[in-house]
Amino acid sequence: MTESAVTAVQQGPKPFSSYERMIAWRYLRARRKETFISVIAGFSFTGIMLGVATLIIVMAVMNGFRSELLTRILGINGHVIMQPMDRPLDDYDNVIKRIDAVPGVSFAIPVVEGQVLGQGNVGQGTGTLVRGLREEDIKKLQLVAKNVKQGTFANFDKAGGVAIGTRMAENLGLGIGDKLTLMSLDGDVTPLGVSPRVKSYPVVAIFQIGMSEYDASIALMPLDEAQLYFNQEGKVQSIEIFANNPDNVDALKKPIEDAAQRPLMLTDWRQRNVTFFSALQVERNVMFMILTLIVLVAALNIISGLIMLVKDKGRDIAILRTMGATRNSVLRIFLMTGAAIGVSGTIAGVALGVLVCLNVERIRQFFSWLSGTTLFNPELYFLSTLPAKMDFNETFSVILMALFLSFLATLFPAWRAAKLDPVEALRYE
Repeated sequence: MTESAVTAVQQGPKPFSSYERMIAWRYLRARRKETFISVIAGFSFTGIMLGVATLIIVMAVMNGFRSELLTRILGINGHVIMQPMDRPLDDYDNVIKRIDAVPGVSFAIPVVEGQVLGQGNVGQGTGTLVRGLREEDIKKLQLVAKNVKQGTFANFDKAGGVAIGTRMAENLGLGIGDKLTLMSLDGDVTPLGVSPRVKSYPVVAIFQIGMSEYDASIALMPLDEAQLYFNQEGKVQSIEIFANNPDNVDALKKPIEDAAQRPLMLTDWRQRNVTFFSALQVERNVMFMILTLIVLVAALNIISGLIMLVKDKGRDIAILRTMGATRNSVLRIFLMTGAAIGVSGTIAGVALGVLVCLNVERIRQFFSWLSGTTLFNPELYFLSTLPAKMDFNETFSVILMALFLSFLATLFPAWRAAKLDPVEALRYE
């Protein structure tokens, strides 16, 4: 120990003084006979780093999933769905004009939809959700209108064709101009019973929303043609209302009911997707709790490493105490030793987590190429790319949690070092 450090001990140093930091740093450095202790410290550092990084990455991916799915679900489906109760919606034009005037409503569109079987040039056919929309309304759906890969929506109302998603086009072997055959069991009534309605439509546009379920199952049809196909001449099944703020739909329901001027049933996007988003929230919370255990295990490694360090440094602690070092000084030395592992591991984990989140899609593509398999299959996970969206408050919470567990883990070993009796420690040396 240097002369200045000895003088600092004898004079009663200030908390976290230079000599305390120097001793704490020396205890962190590996020596030949302390290799095992150093290995435990290294495992503790690695565990905290990987735990923090994993938490940040998983939470960011879960947030990305929710955000991307919400954007796509609300980009093509109304935030509030209005369905008639007393009589059919045959006056939908007038109702829409009144609803459009409601403050907070972005726009409202009439919809006719039905489930049919779609058949193309190849494959066995696929379940298809046909949505009858007007050309002017499709242009309002930016998620569809701005993601046309082939063809165009120009003159869609008079083209007599349909628009389909990229995955449906791929699965059925369809291109622009090819015929999509639709078969509905709700067909025409004949003396022999109800005969299925079968009709073919040329493909005039192919779009890509980015959500595989929609790209593989939705076909857009001109509203007039859909009304004829589904026996809904002059009326629609529902009016879909898009709000300026989707989270504020509860406040819009009463004004919408007043504007409709008729009995109706309103359902919002949260009611229609409550099971899906609740499952995502539960999974997110469970993953957070499970991954927190990684950081907890790493913190326990700090405890074991510091306890072994205290036993190994018993003689040094006794000498410091006989030179005038207080119990609090010894406590602070070992607090800094353990905290250094936790703080450095947390910082490294945050850096690693942010780096992975910023390049998560490139990493997925690399491992897909390396393994020769499709990681994150769009058919199973709905989205065509792996999303990651970091939330500042969430990341800050992870950092605080890791630092808290790290500091908590140092308390018992540091207290044990401070309580060490110098006479007893020197007696058995």
